[in-house]
Amino acid sequence: MKWLKFAVQNTLRNRRRSLVTVVIAALGTAAILLAGGFALYTYESLAQGAARSSGHLVVGLPEQFTKDEVTPLQYGLDQHAELKAALLADPDVRQVLPRVAFSGLISNGDKSTIMLATGVEPDSEFAVKGPFLNLRAGQVLASASKSAEVMLGEGLANSLKAQPGSSLTLLATTTDGALNALDVTVKGVFSSGVPEIDKRSVYTDIATAQKLLNTPRVSTLSVFLRRMELTDPTQARVAAANPKLKVQTWRDQAFYYQAVRSLYDRIFGALGLIIAVIVVFVVANAMAMTIVERTREIGTLRALGTLPRQLMGSLALEGMVLGGVGALLGAVTAVSVALLLYVVPVQMPPPPGSTVGYALNVTIDPLMIVTTVLAMVALAMLASAWIARRTVHMPVVQALAHT
Repeated sequence: MKWLKFAVQNTLRNRRRSLVTVVIAALGTAAILLAGGFALYTYESLAQGAARSSGHLVVGLPEQFTKDEVTPLQYGLDQHAELKAALLADPDVRQVLPRVAFSGLISNGDKSTIMLATGVEPDSEFAVKGPFLNLRAGQVLASASKSAEVMLGEGLANSLKAQPGSSLTLLATTTDGALNALDVTVKGVFSSGVPEIDKRSVYTDIATAQKLLNTPRVSTLSVFLRRMELTDPTQARVAAANPKLKVQTWRDQAFYYQAVRSLYDRIFGALGLIIAVIVVFVVANAMAMTIVERTREIGTLRALGTLPRQLMGSLALEGMVLGGVGALLGAVTAVSVALLLYVVPVQMPPPPGSTVGYALNVTIDPLMIVTTVLAMVALAMLASAWIARRTVHMPVVQALAHT
């Protein structure tokens, strides 16, 4: 403890220099934590969005994920009701939603355009997934409806000049290879936040989709779990119980998540490295100036019998004090800013390809905070010891004669 006391007292010799070093270390630490917290928040948001969209698990025939279908639902599931019941028996499974994915044409009588449609169980779909669509007009689909109804993406509705109550016609190829048409009523208009998706997107109930395609099959079953952390163990159990089926996780479906995470890892990794180097150089510069000023003092201590390793340890402790105080202040600053963003929301602009912005938040991760603070302290100590090594091993006579 006495060496630590000496280190604190020595840092207070030149308070202005020590203050500048501490402030820069604090700003560097805060910048790393805020950038890392923003990246973690982005990862969590994208992961939750991907799992909410596709389900934590997606169950289907292997060909469904690897081959293109010649006819609609060529690789669809036949005994999906029995499979759904078996999946719901798992205590970690919250809900299982069948999906029918198909494409075709949609027409208002005067104009026809391509659609990418999804058949869902409306009541379960919107109850489990929450507000994943922004309803612009009308209402969401309901399972109790007696007529064939659809929800249109905002861009598609504008293209067809359709609104809630409008009559449209869906045209698609059946599983037998024949062309089928079905009259439907527009129940609602929605926006997913991505204009390119809204220009083609159609939602309808499974019964309508199966009637149009002339099949009782579904494309896949989306399995929603009680917690995100249950994804991998549940996948292993479901795959073992159904060896003829393919079980993918939300990560296999979330190409956007994978791309963003890969990009952010590189950007924020490089940013953190640059900031860490700056902090190391600042601490090293401060310690270099301190050691130059105290060379004769170091020579005197050597003459009195102090060992070089003791002197290096003392100077490393000074670096630890400067880096540690700065890192702790930076951590407090980062946590304060993160909490302030919850009280005073800041809206980020829409990302590329989207029309909807999002709230800026920073995840407070205790492990990241502790790791960053310890890394900053260790780097400051190493930088101080590295700068001090030559001076403490300098011949005593030469150190005493230093001016």
